[in-house]
Amino acid sequence: MGDSVIQQYYGETLASQRDLKTGACCSPEAMPAHLQDWLRGIPREVTDRFYGCGSPIPAAVAGATVVDLGCGTGRDAFLVSHLVGPTGRVIGIDMTPQQLAVAERNIAEHRKTTGLDNLEFRLGSIEDLAAAGIGDGSIDVVISNCVLNLASDKAQVLAEVFRVLKPGGELYFSDVFADRRIPGALLQDPVLRGECLSGALYPEDFRRLLLALGCADFRIVARSPVPLLDADIEAVIGHVRFESITVRAFKLDLEDRCEDYGQVATYRGTIPYQPHAFALDDHHRFERGRPMLVCGNTADMLARTRYAGHFTVTARGAHFGLFDCAPASTTADAAACC
Repeated sequence: MGDSVIQQYYGETLASQRDLKTGACCSPEAMPAHLQDWLRGIPREVTDRFYGCGSPIPAAVAGATVVDLGCGTGRDAFLVSHLVGPTGRVIGIDMTPQQLAVAERNIAEHRKTTGLDNLEFRLGSIEDLAAAGIGDGSIDVVISNCVLNLASDKAQVLAEVFRVLKPGGELYFSDVFADRRIPGALLQDPVLRGECLSGALYPEDFRRLLLALGCADFRIVARSPVPLLDADIEAVIGHVRFESITVRAFKLDLEDRCEDYGQVATYRGTIPYQPHAFALDDHHRFERGRPMLVCGNTADMLARTRYAGHFTVTARGAHFGLFDCAPASTTADAAACC
């Protein structure tokens, strides 16, 4: 199914979130207080026409360059603008002119109220970031909110992400995943595609796509079921279980299993707005000042990325075999290590 169908659905068919037929493109995650404060300052037309399924707002990005893939009306980009601050930069990219028009006409007010001139929007395809002016190894963090499922060539999108990321850079995104591959006959349904269902990723295929790009480990940060809500849609695709999943993956040379090198990581409590604890994923919550045993991959995610200044991580020692939390076999839920 071509981009024109997606452009029509999001540019013309949907006037606001109220027109959605399912809960796939509505974020179920509660935002922290500081993000809620900033969200209240974003114009209503931006939030009403924003169709995300999660809250992939990255931490520790002061001074960073962040790209928002499929930014739509720019809600997440406006929020991240606060976090990167005056020395950072946010670039929102979307292929739908009607969505970008909403984002563009609200930049001036954002600059006026925040004093920040660090945000821009570009019309372009997330499958060709070079055409949008994004160079090799130039980006610290790539975010995306319920967009990858809409892409016709997901492998190409991910290849572009890892091309533009700096070494140690992060892909942090929320998207709709399915517990099985979607039958081919349903892939051409414009409503199922526009509602982020028929293009939903099967976790094992996602794992394979990342592995082919040299990314052997990714982490699940949050997940929640997606309600279908509409009886007609339920009748067609109700046999598939959908989830909204927030994922982080790094441009690092990681091992395909969690290995034990006797390493310990301690959070310093210095990430803005997270003085007491930081959650790397759904089972690694680091309390300030409390040492935690970690596998080699987790240690690298903390010590060889922008998080390095916020953690003390001991060096690799002798190898003690598989880390305790490493899966015994590859499964969809444990597509990543730990």
